[in-house]
Amino acid sequence: MKSITEFPQSTLLKVLAAKSALTTEGKTPEEITTAMGESLKMEGDKLKFAMAAADLAAGKTAVRRVLVASIADGETPPAKYQKVEDNYYLVETLEPMKPKEVAAPSKFGRGGPRKGGQQGGGAKSSPWGASPEEIAAKKKASAAAAAAKK
Repeated sequence: MKSITEFPQSTLLKVLAAKSALTTEGKTPEEITTAMGESLKMEGDKLKFAMAAADLAAGKTAVRRVLVASIADGETPPAKYQKVEDNYYLVETLEPMKPKEVAAPSKFGRGGPRKGGQQGGGAKSSPWGASPEEIAAKKKASAAAAAAKK
């Protein structure tokens, strides 16, 4: 697959606006194409791609961009691409953002449990790991357990 060009949302909106204005004036398809080429400063294949991309994006909401690609012989196009004449178009839309889930308040009146320790009483550990005293105590306990096994 070879990418040919892409059209951002702003370009697609300009193409759609120009096309609808020319259509309401009663212009023929040939006159629309030439007038759009002059107003958008596009010609040839680029104009043809822009018009096809705008037609595909016309009914969709929150379009980010439209990619235009060509597929070599023997290749299968990806599932989301739509074929128009000899080229394939992918309409990328913006996905709506999902709101973050907020932790339920705890019995202490703030958000959920804290990371790196226990709430309330009890031993608390350092967020940077065990202190040298804790490491020495663990070594003594493991040495005592090893000695007890013998």
